[in-house]
Amino acid sequence: MSAHRILTFAVVTLISTACNPFHQRPAVEVTAQDATLNTRWHANLASPASLAGAVQMNGTASMAPSQDSTSTNVTLALANATPGGIHPWAVHWGQCGEGQDRGVFGASDAYKALTVESDGRSTGIATVQLHTPSTGSYFVVVQASLANPETVVACGNLAPPTR
Repeated sequence: MSAHRILTFAVVTLISTACNPFHQRPAVEVTAQDATLNTRWHANLASPASLAGAVQMNGTASMAPSQDSTSTNVTLALANATPGGIHPWAVHWGQCGEGQDRGVFGASDAYKALTVESDGRSTGIATVQLHTPSTGSYFVVVQASLANPETVVACGNLAPPTR
């Protein structure tokens, strides 16, 4: 009988501990990575409608503060491009569209031209020696080639971080 009481006591203790109403986990845990996400700008890139049927590139881009917050890291992922193509790209002030471009964000040599892989994809990373903005209008532009920088083959407006 004493073994039965010990077993009953052990089961009751286990159930009480598991169902303890006074043990609460925090509702939300915020990490440094979460804080960085709230400062990141995002863009979806697409080819202009005027190139429909000829070029149908797409992709994503983002810009966020560097680890020490003294510069801005920009990343770009491009898809559905012609393999072997070399495309200049950059972040600009303004919005996609004629007459909306107010110049390159940072130094233009920070943005190394994209080289498209055999699968039609390419990625680019740039570090711009400017603080990441918290407001304003910015866009990412991908140009046809080094010889034809006037032709835009993909563009995307950067959406500001959510606060």
